[in-house]
Amino acid sequence: MTMPSVQPVVEISAGLECVVKSLYQKSGGETFGLSREQFAAILKEIASKYAPPNATPGELQQLFSSLRVEDLALARACALGNEKAWEFFLPRFRVKLYDMAGHITRESASARELADSLYTDLYGTESRDGLRVSKLASYTGRGSLEGWLRTVMAQEYINRYRRQRRLVSLEEKEEGGTHFAAPDPEPAVEVDPRMKAAADEALAALSAEDRFLLASYYLDGRTLAEIARLVQVHESTISRKLDKLAQSLRKQIAGALTKQGMSRRQAEEAMEVDVRDLQVNIRQHLAQKTDRQTFPKKEIEPQAGDGAG
Repeated sequence: MTMPSVQPVVEISAGLECVVKSLYQKSGGETFGLSREQFAAILKEIASKYAPPNATPGELQQLFSSLRVEDLALARACALGNEKAWEFFLPRFRVKLYDMAGHITRESASARELADSLYTDLYGTESRDGLRVSKLASYTGRGSLEGWLRTVMAQEYINRYRRQRRLVSLEEKEEGGTHFAAPDPEPAVEVDPRMKAAADEALAALSAEDRFLLASYYLDGRTLAEIARLVQVHESTISRKLDKLAQSLRKQIAGALTKQGMSRRQAEEAMEVDVRDLQVNIRQHLAQKTDRQTFPKKEIEPQAGDGAG
């Protein structure tokens, strides 16, 4: 379940150099013009996002070894514009992109338009600050590249649907003499039923305090500072709590999925979905029994190392 978190700075120790070297060789990154230094920087970026705070070398090694490094090197080399990487990517995924789009849209013309639009975003025709901008730069290797592409395409379909609804104003429809019907429900991303059940169970088991925090931050869009003022604790306390909650939920959901027969990799892929697109009643679970009085009334002094942000 995709939830943003505070990203700590992670350094790869000298003791992990052999691990990085081995994974780099396995990845085939050299074939696509990806240097070992670039590969190590990618691993550091992923560790900063997903490794636990103050991760040990053993924990980092476990994280790195779980990555789909072949897919990771290919995706990141494509994001950098390497032609050899694209020559490998296209035969492997171009047809699959159209198949995925057809499965989502159920209509050939819309499917081709969706697939072509995503391909453009993957290739990176735009630039920012002189650098190529490609969606593939956000792939982290924690699930298969094909599974990630499927999720990104489904999300793009929903984003396009939302944009189109906003563009067609009520005034334009009235001028055209349209009789308004009840709005169609937004298209839903197909999520494995086991994922729905696991997320449902994990959310239902949350405490009132945790439900309030998650609902405030992820559903209501409140900032850390706003939530901190509401519950009268330090902002850094809210940040730590949200980080721990997100990690705990992922662990609980992953455990539930493996109990239902998924492999570890399948569970990781299933969780690469925007929390808002899960077909479970998330708002109901997070809103039930929430009570700000579950937090202490007094200001909590920041712990050593806490900052104001």
